[in-house]
Amino acid sequence: MRRMQRCWWTAPLLVLSCLTASAQPAAPSPVPSVPPAASGVAVRVNGQPIPESAVDRALDRVPPAKRDEARKQILDFLVENVLLDQYVLQLPQYAVEKKDVDAKEEDVRAELKKQNKEFAKMLEEMKLTEAELREQIAADLRWTKFCADMAKEDQLKQLFESEKVLFDGTMVRARHILLTPPMTDPKAIADAAARLRVIKQEIEAKVDAGLAKLPAGTDPLAREKERRALLDDAFAAAAKEKSQCPSKVQGGDVDYFQRSGKMVEPFAKAAFALKPFQMSDVVQTQFGVHLILLTERKPGLEVKFADVKDDVKDEFCDRLREQVVAKLKPRANIVITPAPMPK
Repeated sequence: MRRMQRCWWTAPLLVLSCLTASAQPAAPSPVPSVPPAASGVAVRVNGQPIPESAVDRALDRVPPAKRDEARKQILDFLVENVLLDQYVLQLPQYAVEKKDVDAKEEDVRAELKKQNKEFAKMLEEMKLTEAELREQIAADLRWTKFCADMAKEDQLKQLFESEKVLFDGTMVRARHILLTPPMTDPKAIADAAARLRVIKQEIEAKVDAGLAKLPAGTDPLAREKERRALLDDAFAAAAKEKSQCPSKVQGGDVDYFQRSGKMVEPFAKAAFALKPFQMSDVVQTQFGVHLILLTERKPGLEVKFADVKDDVKDEFCDRLREQVVAKLKPRANIVITPAPMPK
């Protein structure tokens, strides 16, 4: 249920994100071409092919039992990246020059050298050619320039003031029950949501039955303490029995998380809207349908805009990405090739 980052399976771009300002360019060394991990085209986006090798290198990092499920998410993400780059490429003010890509590649080489790693070896491990790496660098630079231009100071301040919980370190802890119907089947999704609502009613009935056993005139604070204990126990038991998430072993506990960065947006938004020991209605994400119980909230610290401006900009750019994709994807011509048969 963790949030998918822009290039979570692409190590070179992750390296780029953690470069130090003092990194010095290293002299380039010859890089042999790396053969693609798989042949053919996985999907075409407005006629532009995404090779099967791009999907294959991502699936290499996924356990075999999860690859069918992961493939769709990987394809969606690769398609979105291409749509974004196609859009920005039409805007000449965000063009990237060869020297910019050269500089970033040299930064990657320098960072790898500091870590006693070879550039060619890194490409081999990632099943990337140098040309593919440079294409990814160029696309990332174009998007960075576009975001920087869109992220006006007044918009960033407005985002900060309206949603400080995103930036002040506030954390919540929650349990959840997940059902995983086929997410392309509306009827199956509706049936799963109905089952979750029944589960919620069953949990509430157990809590009411437990409270009914309390002596008349029980102190309100003691009654609330008992309600919370009964709710936590009943929810955990239901999660262990009925949830389809690995967290079922812990009674659905997903530990502490902040508003942004760890959980997918619909889940995080719903959890942060709850009070401690309040259950949500059904929440739908790309992973399935969830019932959430908030168990704890840790308030954050007072922060100033200047101290978290970079975080605010990152959040703004994440939302900008979602908005642009939402406009482009319905109009795009996306043709997916059936997955190759396992060898």
